[in-house]
Amino acid sequence: MTPAPPKRIVSLVPSLTEALFSLGLGSRVVGVTDWCVHPAAGVAHLPKLGGTKDPDVAAIAALAPDLVLANREENTRRVVTALEERGLRVWVTYPRSVGAGAALLRELAAWDVAPEIVQAVVEPVEAAVEAALRDAPTPRSRVFCPIWREPWMTVGADTYAHDMLRLCGGENVFATHSERRYPLVQLEEVVRAAPDVVLLPDEPYAFGATDVNELRELDLPAARDGRIHLIDGTWLSWYGPRIAEAIRELRPLLASFE
Repeated sequence: MTPAPPKRIVSLVPSLTEALFSLGLGSRVVGVTDWCVHPAAGVAHLPKLGGTKDPDVAAIAALAPDLVLANREENTRRVVTALEERGLRVWVTYPRSVGAGAALLRELAAWDVAPEIVQAVVEPVEAAVEAALRDAPTPRSRVFCPIWREPWMTVGADTYAHDMLRLCGGENVFATHSERRYPLVQLEEVVRAAPDVVLLPDEPYAFGATDVNELRELDLPAARDGRIHLIDGTWLSWYGPRIAEAIRELRPLLASFE
C-alpha cells in the first residue's frame, strides 16, 4: 500500500531519488545517499547520508523526515530496523519485475503529482512495458549478463535484471543455475552455456574494454558474432523513468538473428 503523501522524504534508493525528481517531487527530498547521483543538479546540494548499505541513521533522524524510502535489496534490514526504532516511517520497496517497477512509479505519482507530469513521465513507461509484453520476440537470444567478476557473478531468475532481459527478448542462460539470486559462475560454465549475446553493465561492477577483450577470446557464439556489448548498468537495475529507455536500447541488442 502506498503511504500517505509525505512532505519530507529521505531516499536511500538512487533510482527512486531520480523518480521523485522526474515526478516533480524533488522539493520534498531532504536527504539522499552518496550513490544518489541523478539528477545531478537536483541532488547537488542535498545532505549526503552515506552508502545504501550503511547510511548514517542518526543523520537521517536529524532531518526529521516523515518518510524514508528504502529497498529490500539495496538497503539492509539492520538499517531499516534502526530507523523504525527511532520512530521513523520507512517504506521498503521491492520490485522484482519490470512491471512492478512501472507500478511503483505509478504509486509515487499518487503523491499529488500533476496530471501533465503523469502523462509525460508515467504513461510512456507503462506503454513501453505493455508494448514489450505484447510483442515478445521469438525465438529468444541466449544471454549472459554478469554483474561482477573475481568471482564472476550473474543474475538469477528472481531478479529485476532477469525480468528486464526476458522482456527485451533474452533467455538468461544462468536463470536456474543455483539457488542463489545472483549465481557465481566460472568462465568454463559460460563457454558451456554458449550465449548468443553477452551484456557487460557498468554497475555495480564497471566492466570495460579489457573485459570485452577477455571474453572475445572464449569459444562463444557471442564472441564469434561480435555480440559482446558494454551497456549502461542502470538499464538493468534502475526501475522508474529509465524503464522505457532500457527497453528501447536493450531490445535491439537482444534481437535474434535466426
